[in-house]
Amino acid sequence: MAIQLDHVIVPSHDPIARAKALAGLLDVPWQESQGSFTPVYVNETLTLDFAQREQFESHHYCFHVSDAEFDAILGRILGARIPYRSSPLGETDMQINRRLGGKNLYWQDTDGHLWEILTVSYARADSPPLAAAGRAPR
Repeated sequence: MAIQLDHVIVPSHDPIARAKALAGLLDVPWQESQGSFTPVYVNETLTLDFAQREQFESHHYCFHVSDAEFDAILGRILGARIPYRSSPLGETDMQINRRLGGKNLYWQDTDGHLWEILTVSYARADSPPLAAAGRAPR
């Protein structure tokens, strides 16, 4: 089995509101309470568990999506009047970045987390295969 990320804890001042908002933008299911977490079920293998925290640093979360998913999410961002930008830092320019022949954009939530959607991954474009990176095949 390939290694897969199963879940990530997302610290929040208002986990129910933040989870509901993200699930709505991504058009994925969520649950108000699963123990002490408010989970957003991103896909079959990844859950974002929003958790109540008083203090925390902001984080950056990025989703690789298809062109159709990007357009649908952008439509929901526009419908919710959420400011977005074309770069992780800088002004809210309400622009889409088209680097690498794809599309990406960023928005910030009220907890200070930076969310990103992209259609072409720049993080893995030139990454070596796992075996070449020193990981022995199993």
